[in-house]
Formats: sequence, C-alpha cells, structure tokens
Amino acid sequence: MSTTSRKDFIIREVRHEELGEVIRINKEVLPENYPVFYFEMHYRNFGKAFLVAELDGRIVGYIMCRVEYDTLYTNPNKIGKRGHIISIAVLPFAQGRGIGTELMIRALENMKKYYGAEEYYLEVRVSNEIAIRLYKKLGFNVVKVLPGYYLDGEDAYLMARPA
Repeated sequence: MSTTSRKDFIIREVRHEELGEVIRINKEVLPENYPVFYFEMHYRNFGKAFLVAELDGRIVGYIMCRVEYDTLYTNPNKIGKRGHIISIAVLPFAQGRGIGTELMIRALENMKKYYGAEEYYLEVRVSNEIAIRLYKKLGFNVVKVLPGYYLDGEDAYLMARPA
C-alpha cells in the first residue's frame, strides 16, 4: 500500500475498516449519498483508486473511483477505458490545504497505472464553482450539460480529459 505525504497530510489507499468513516464524511459533506454496498463494491474492485486523506491521524477526505469500458468522451471514435471519479469530499475544516487536489492527482495516476485508464471523467454540479476551478486546473473540460442530473433537479457538467 503506497502513501504520499505532502505538507501536513497523507494520501493513501483506504482500508476496509475505514469505510464507515468514509461514509460518514460522504453524508456530512455531500448531498449525494450512496448505500454501504456501493462503497464496499468500489473498495473490492478498484481499491487502488479509492483513497483517503489523513490529517493528524484522522481521515478528513476521500476519493472513490472506478474504471469502465465504453466510448471515450475525449475521442468519440474510440472505445476504451474511462476512469470515473465518482465521489470526492474533504471535511470543511480541512479544506483549502490542497487535499482535494492531491486526492485527484493520486487517483488519476492510480487509475492509469493499475487499471489502464485512457481518459478520466466526472460529473459536477454547475453551481460548484470551487470544484469546477480545480477540475479545470487539472485539465478537465466541460463535455456536456446533464440536465436535472441531481436529485434536487440541479444540472451537472460532465467533464473529461485524456489520461
């Protein structure tokens, strides 16, 4: 299990016994929540791309990803492996330290290295300007708008970039 230490936090693969803490963070930070089995499935199938951020010995953020085989958003003439950033969250008190950026960078690296991702994509609320700026900084571009994507009816941007 590899870890990255940067500044005052550590990015590493999640451990099974930590899934409860990840789910708690998901419920605290994000309006979109998933059932327990969904976290378990991604831990089992894509554990190298399911990462946590640790600050002072406490888990303060996570990123959960998977890799799918389908038509690429960045090259519609090609079928390949798409790395999907499903969910990323950092507790409010730990935001602004670069944790979200490091979680993204490591997850992208791991999806390519361990699962052969040829591109990456994600969905983000059109109102989430902070996240959109981060994704653009990491090379993502808006591919299309997904009308009414979220349960509350808000639209999402589908953003993608080549690996």
